[in-house]
Amino acid sequence: MKKRWWMMFCIFILLGFAFYVLYEWEYIPHKKYTNDDFHIETFNSHVDQDGDGVDDQTDILKSVREYIETKPKYKSKYYASGYPDDEYGVCTDVVAFGLLGAGYDLMELVNEDILANKEDYNIDIIDERIDFRRVTNLKVFFEHNAISLTTDVNEIEAWQGGDIVIFENHIGIVSDKRNKNGVPFLIHHGSPYQRFYEEDVLEKRDDIVGHFRISE
Repeated sequence: MKKRWWMMFCIFILLGFAFYVLYEWEYIPHKKYTNDDFHIETFNSHVDQDGDGVDDQTDILKSVREYIETKPKYKSKYYASGYPDDEYGVCTDVVAFGLLGAGYDLMELVNEDILANKEDYNIDIIDERIDFRRVTNLKVFFEHNAISLTTDVNEIEAWQGGDIVIFENHIGIVSDKRNKNGVPFLIHHGSPYQRFYEEDVLEKRDDIVGHFRISE
């Protein structure tokens, strides 16, 4: 009898550990909360870049969700058109397509900023079709052209869906969904093994180097 109970206890521990690992690695979806759950007022921009009647902040979030609904597969490729035109993409494409849908052509805008501020970019050969798809270039671009915000994820009121967050070697769009602590989920595309495009990962990262908002 004792042996049976011991086996059951071990199985329970193993199942608990497996659940923990799967939960931490985002294979089990996390419960999502909204701004209302934390009495946070949803930010709406005063700017409507593409004149479609939808403010920039809302438009970026809407556009990035439309992009991830295409379920892009992770692969780094060069495109003669600049923007990926097939089923593949990388982390920077999440941001590029999110902003494109709101009226901001990052390929054009980043190239213009590089030409105007070459000394700020560590680029040997300028190539408009790929420069806007590099995280290091986007960090410089947003520092020049966007509103810089806190990188402390515990200041939850300062984080809004549609914001842009940059890590040392990664980038994504802040979701309008939050975890139980009020920290927002991240909409991103980080690897071929990522199961969900919207994940509860910001609290787990210690490499956030930028948090930006495209317009007031």
